[in-house]
Amino acid sequence: MTTEQKYFHDRLVLVLLMVSTFIAILASLLILLKLDSNHSDVFIVQVRQNLGVGGFKAGHVTELLAFIPFAFVVLAINIILSFRIYQVRRQYAVTILGMALLLEVLTLIVSNSLLVLR
Repeated sequence: MTTEQKYFHDRLVLVLLMVSTFIAILASLLILLKLDSNHSDVFIVQVRQNLGVGGFKAGHVTELLAFIPFAFVVLAINIILSFRIYQVRRQYAVTILGMALLLEVLTLIVSNSLLVLR
């Protein structure tokens, strides 16, 4: 079998790929659904806890929409990295996909919490 066939026949790799893809799509859909530009063009895009009341930084919709390409760029880069490293070490490829999953979940959590603060 070639490396490509081994990679796409590995069950753990496929599960991690599917879950990461699902979370990236879910994050992008939730961002798009929660954005309601009828209320305002200004959203909270940064929160600094150590600054107290002045810790909220306002920004435009485009800064929140940047989470969508970020989620898909992270997904694509980690898939490419894990595919290339799979032929050297399977464990490293699984670790890369696991870290990508963690980063996708954190993207979902941070974008959701910023949109709730509105």
